Amino acid sequence: MSGLSAAPSPATPSPATPSPAPRRADGVAAAPAHGLGSDDLIELLFFAYRDFVGDPDRILAAYGFGRAHHRVLHFVDRYPGLTIAELLDILRITKQSLNRVLKDLIGQGYVAQKTGPSDRRQRLLYCTPSGAELAADLTRVQARRLARALAAPDALGSPEDFLMAMIEPEDRAAVRRLMARRGSSAGGDA
Repeated sequence: MSGLSAAPSPATPSPATPSPAPRRADGVAAAPAHGLGSDDLIELLFFAYRDFVGDPDRILAAYGFGRAHHRVLHFVDRYPGLTIAELLDILRITKQSLNRVLKDLIGQGYVAQKTGPSDRRQRLLYCTPSGAELAADLTRVQARRLARALAAPDALGSPEDFLMAMIEPEDRAAVRRLMARRGSSAGGDA
C-alpha cells in the first residue's frame, strides 16, 4: 500500500483523544483495519436497506400501498395519538405528501384521526385494528430479517449503538426522546 502515509500521532495518545485515521497520499482516509472502506460500507448499507424494505414492499403491494404508507403506519402504530405536526417532523416530508398518504390510509380504514381534546384544530392519529394488524405484519418480516442478521456468527457489537451512530448527531437526542415515549432503549453516545 504505497499510497498510504500515517498521520503523525501524539507522543502519548490518550483514550479520550483518538489518533487520526491513516490517510492516503491524496488526503482521503485510508480503509480501516477491518478491511472495509467507507464506500464498501455504504454499498453494503444500500443492499441491506434494499432487502430490509423489500420484505414489507411485497406485502404493501397487495394493498396498493408503498413505502410512504409503511412509514406513516409504523409511526402512527408505535405512537398512538401522534399529531400531524409531530409526524411531519419525524418523516421530514411536505404536508402535501403526508396528506396524500393519510387520505389512502384513512380512506381504506387503516388509520383514524380524532380532534385534539384541548385544540379542536389538532388532529391526532391512531391505527385502527386493521392498521395495527398490517403494521404488525410489516414489523414481523423486518424483525425476522434483523434476527437472522444478528444471529450470524460475525455479528458483533451493539446494533442500537451502530444505528444510533448512523443518525445525525444533532438529531440523536430527539430520536431518544421519541423512543423514550414508548419505553424503548436507544443506545449509543451522542
